[in-house]
Amino acid sequence: MNTIQLGTTDLTVSRLCLGCMTFGEPQRGTHAWTLPEESSRPLIKQALDAGINFFDTANSYSDGSSEEIVGRALRDYARREDVVVATKVYNQMSNLPRGLSRKNILQSIDDSLTRLGMDYVDLLQIHRWDYETPLEETLEALHDVVKAGKARYIGASSMYAWQFARALYTADLHGWTRFVSMQDQYNLIQREEEREMHPLCQAENIAVLPWSPLARGRLTRQWGETTARSVSDEFGKTLYSQSEDNDAAIAQRVETIAKDKGVSRAQVALAWMLTKPAVTAPIIGASRAEQLDDLVKATEVELTTEEVAELETVYQPHHVVGFQ
Repeated sequence: MNTIQLGTTDLTVSRLCLGCMTFGEPQRGTHAWTLPEESSRPLIKQALDAGINFFDTANSYSDGSSEEIVGRALRDYARREDVVVATKVYNQMSNLPRGLSRKNILQSIDDSLTRLGMDYVDLLQIHRWDYETPLEETLEALHDVVKAGKARYIGASSMYAWQFARALYTADLHGWTRFVSMQDQYNLIQREEEREMHPLCQAENIAVLPWSPLARGRLTRQWGETTARSVSDEFGKTLYSQSEDNDAAIAQRVETIAKDKGVSRAQVALAWMLTKPAVTAPIIGASRAEQLDDLVKATEVELTTEEVAELETVYQPHHVVGFQ
């Protein structure tokens, strides 16, 4: 597994980041399809063995049980200094309302560290933009978390480019800790981030960590085919329901190139993303050993200039979704 520097930080991360929303006790939270601890641990160990050192979770995933499972597994299978652990704050928890107030941020990081069983996280990310809390309050609280040694760096996720630019210059203005990463929705059927967010990130040396790189699995299977997760994934339905015809045409090109190269569709979709200079590490998810193995092999797939063009030329502008 190749590695890359995370923006301007001293963190070296694998080219694929393992998203940990899949790991969580099914009876906790709102996702009945998550894997309990006994099923999650072998996948975390497999990821480590494959060279993945970057793990992304969130305080709200399965009501905190994702952090608990990931923390215990990493303590058992790896040295703390050998892994990069990211979590998030914003969504409502049982003891905290939704938002990025000072109170929420300071309480959330303490709760996350307790669940993870760690003294610090490498990257604390804001899960969404908070329209209610003054930006200065949020940024100063995040700065204090870093200065307290509870997070090494801070990152952001899913907002408009003008909002991210405002956050960056506000932090600079006050001498507060700057965001070093942007976790945004980006894949072959949702490329709107290429217009403003990615150029901004490249200009500011911000690491881009795309979520949903396989479009919630839509790029990995026959178009229209469903899974237990896709049927119950209400959020996913809001992301990919407005441009079915165009998206299906793109998925067909993924299938054609995959067959021609003798690789999987998922490998083609990820290999395309890894050709993008703005992208640091796509966030992948896996619920089966063979699925994770397939995704890891994507780092070995090379696409020609012609194949990249073939995948891209049919794309039409999409509505921007997933921010609110």
